[in-house]
Amino acid sequence: MDKKIQFTVEWLKALATNAGANGLLVGVSGGVDSALTAFLIKKAFPDHSLGVILPCDSHPQDREDALSVVKAANLKHVEIDLTPTFQTLSQTVQCQLENLGEWNKEQERLSLANLKARLRMSTLYLLAQNYNYLVVGTDNAAEWHLGYFTKYGDGGVDCVPLANLTKGEVRRWAAHVGVPERVINKAPSAGLWSGQTDEEEMGTTYDMVDRYLEGKDIPEKDRLIIERLHRRSEHKRHMPPKPPVFR
Repeated sequence: MDKKIQFTVEWLKALATNAGANGLLVGVSGGVDSALTAFLIKKAFPDHSLGVILPCDSHPQDREDALSVVKAANLKHVEIDLTPTFQTLSQTVQCQLENLGEWNKEQERLSLANLKARLRMSTLYLLAQNYNYLVVGTDNAAEWHLGYFTKYGDGGVDCVPLANLTKGEVRRWAAHVGVPERVINKAPSAGLWSGQTDEEEMGTTYDMVDRYLEGKDIPEKDRLIIERLHRRSEHKRHMPPKPPVFR
């Protein structure tokens, strides 16, 4: 495990150096994936790494967990509350569309949840430009395969160092580097809305996705869900398409 971790750290160093960047930053959510990433960027750039805590109409415990992570990693951090920005923008758009009679109530929860992720992405890049850092993503192999991330939100990053790791591997690496136990063991959640959990939204469990990616047998219903989500999210794993050259 030490060799794999060091390999990833060296990869991050080389990526930043080749890009002419001074260091790395990551949004720290209070979950295990961003926690492990925080520890990795600190190892890669001890003096030029930054954890960014971005509450956005969030559960207070997520902030506390994020603070415990940056403290455990001894990682410099900044905290920017995006709640007022989120409320202003979302209410402005909703009001305009309601006046037109075109606000889609059925899509409201997901639209607003994705807005939070995209506001965070914009803020991370504002900070990255300021420090000349790269923005490091936190998606693991399961999330990457399923497309369980917001396009141009938490999917809008410069690199994804955990994208080859199953959720189980993320937890093992996290325990190894010293991520707080509470963060490792908490129910995975993107914090999109109150009470939201990843597994409930996906319709399957990380354990099932891990087993699928490892080539193990899983129940048919889980296999069908995983393959459907993978197909539907294919566009998220590629640059925007362009038409063929007209001749």
